[in-house]
Amino acid sequence: MGKKAKEPEKPSSAWQGTYGDMITLMLCFFVMLYDPSEVDVTTMATITQSLQMQETETTNGGFSLSSGQLSDLGNQINSLPSLEKGKSLGMAKKKAVSLFAPEKKTNKITITSDERGLIITLLTDNFFEEGSAELNIEESRETLLRLVEFFKMPELKDRRFRIEGHTDNVPVPVVLDKDGKNTGFPSNWELSAARAINVLHYLADYGVTENSFSVAGYADTRPKFTNDTPEGRAYNRRVDIIILDEGHF
Repeated sequence: MGKKAKEPEKPSSAWQGTYGDMITLMLCFFVMLYDPSEVDVTTMATITQSLQMQETETTNGGFSLSSGQLSDLGNQINSLPSLEKGKSLGMAKKKAVSLFAPEKKTNKITITSDERGLIITLLTDNFFEEGSAELNIEESRETLLRLVEFFKMPELKDRRFRIEGHTDNVPVPVVLDKDGKNTGFPSNWELSAARAINVLHYLADYGVTENSFSVAGYADTRPKFTNDTPEGRAYNRRVDIIILDEGHF
């Protein structure tokens, strides 16, 4: 009898561990490339929950979700209204950047965001005279009309807004009438609050719903930059209009 044919060796599966690790690293790399201010928050939540899933099918370091788990994940995402509101706020920021491009170009407005929500900042030197709470309406009318258009966007339906007045740390100028009485503001507290209130009054005159807004005056207690330089003080003299996140209503 001839020799029995040797059975072929089973292919090695050692490569699967390295392959799984490589795919995981690539996913982490592309997640890091995302700009959090632009990413669709629903998509990001899907990625995050995928990475945190406890019940996964693992193969030597790599992991994947079963079809049933993917279905459950989709249902969880679709049932979270806060994520949808976060998505709408992301779209609102994109539209704000486009709508206020002229003001951003001339440094009248800045658009940022933090844990409170989306912030549209009016640099008050462009809208008010020194020590005054009266809006220079001829200079600010177009901006105010664009703000009203922005607040009426569908993405901001049922949102709450807060208008915050801020000053630098320089005392309010004394304004004397003919009898020598000071007719100016007693302090930066009154000035900051009055500017915020007047911005709201003008927005209401142009069509926003006042009941969606609140106002606050912070004087010089919340500077964005140092008050030790003229440039820093100029940026600290501002009115912030905040589209509030749900946790800050």
